[in-house]
Amino acid sequence: MKKYIFPLITVFFFQGCIQQIALRSMGGILDNGMAAFNEESDFQLAHEALGSNLKLIEALIKSDTENTQFLVFAAEGYQGYGLAFCEDDSLERARVFYLRGKDYGLRALKENKKFKEALNGNLDEFQAALQTFSKDDVPALFWTAFSWGSYINITRTDVEALSEISKVTALVQRAAELDSAYYYGGAYLFLAAMEGSVPKVLGGHPEKAKELFEKCLAVNGGKFLMTQLYYAKTVAVQMQDQQLFESLLKQIEDASIDILPEARFANVMAKQKARRLLAHESDLF
Repeated sequence: MKKYIFPLITVFFFQGCIQQIALRSMGGILDNGMAAFNEESDFQLAHEALGSNLKLIEALIKSDTENTQFLVFAAEGYQGYGLAFCEDDSLERARVFYLRGKDYGLRALKENKKFKEALNGNLDEFQAALQTFSKDDVPALFWTAFSWGSYINITRTDVEALSEISKVTALVQRAAELDSAYYYGGAYLFLAAMEGSVPKVLGGHPEKAKELFEKCLAVNGGKFLMTQLYYAKTVAVQMQDQQLFESLLKQIEDASIDILPEARFANVMAKQKARRLLAHESDLF
């Protein structure tokens, strides 16, 4: 009987190896899939594709629970789904998807033991743990913060959520330190939007936000149109600068959707949101 045991063990071992190889190879496929999604110009097609792709990613995570690449894809995907397809029509749905993005992102970051231990600690401990991350960790840092911050931004009545802003800011600041050019200067955009969304009388810093938006524009050359959208939505409104507001939205309107092919979907989204924002101009000024 023993002579059969080794071959059986060998078969199961190689089956496990083959499954792991197959799962790892999916990382490249998903990477290409995300790139193809970001290049899409048809909003409805993108909507249909992202939902099914997110469920595929979740299925892969169930098979490989500690795969940080899959976890980061899920964080990015759910943040994007909430922003593109939910926030303007249903804040409740957007909150659900932002929290999913946050949770997947934190799962990826918690592969770092020091971060996992510091997550529920004080801000000093949290910031110290962030110093153990490297440039390779920027996507996880950025998309976790983006999902987490997006949830907080639309849940201003949740005192517990608001108390976490300092940790979200620390995540983005660390991402900016490691790679300020990531996602078209996304860390600058995020920090600028956070600074610019708070009225000056309540402690906001529109001038600082303006400086950060200009840094972001310098990184992406004005081609990533979400920069101008949030610039108009936050700083221009808070400073009651209607001329700046209209100028920024006109830049979005006039730009070709092919100005940045690899971010075509984000720019189409910016155009849609800019039209919606412009329709409410009289309520803002």
